[in-house]
Amino acid sequence: MSINIKIGFICTGNSARSQMAEGFGRFYAKKLGKDIEVYSAGSDPSGYVHPLAIKVMAEKGIDISKNRSKSLEEIPLNELDFVITLCGDAAENCPVIPGAKTIHWGLPDPAKAEGTEEEKLQVFREIRDKIEEKVKNMIAGI
Repeated sequence: MSINIKIGFICTGNSARSQMAEGFGRFYAKKLGKDIEVYSAGSDPSGYVHPLAIKVMAEKGIDISKNRSKSLEEIPLNELDFVITLCGDAAENCPVIPGAKTIHWGLPDPAKAEGTEEEKLQVFREIRDKIEEKVKNMIAGI
C-alpha cells in the first residue's frame, strides 16, 4: 500500500506536544482506515520523550514509550503534505517547511508546567486532550 498523505507534527523540543500528536495521528489514521504516514520532530530536539507525556498517552491506551526525540533532518520534510506546528510561545522557534500546507496549533508547552506531580499531570492531560481533538478532526477530514 502506498502512502498518500504525509503529516509532520513539529515543535521545538519534540518531547511532549509533537510526540502526543504523532501518537494520536497514527492511532486515528489506523482507526479511521486512512492512508496516512505520521512523523514528529523538533527544531531543537530535547533528546528525550517527556515521561509525563508517555504517562498521559498510556492513559488513552497509546504507547509512545518507544518514541524518541528527532531533529527535522530525521524526517522527510520535503515529502510532507501537512506540517502542523504546535509551539505555543511566540518566543519558541517553530520552523516553516516550504511546499507543505502549514497549520499552526499554538499550544502551551506542558513541559514548562510547575507544581506538584499531580498538577503537572493535569496540565499534560489538558494539552493531550486538545491535541487529540485537533488530530482526530484533522485525520477525519483528510
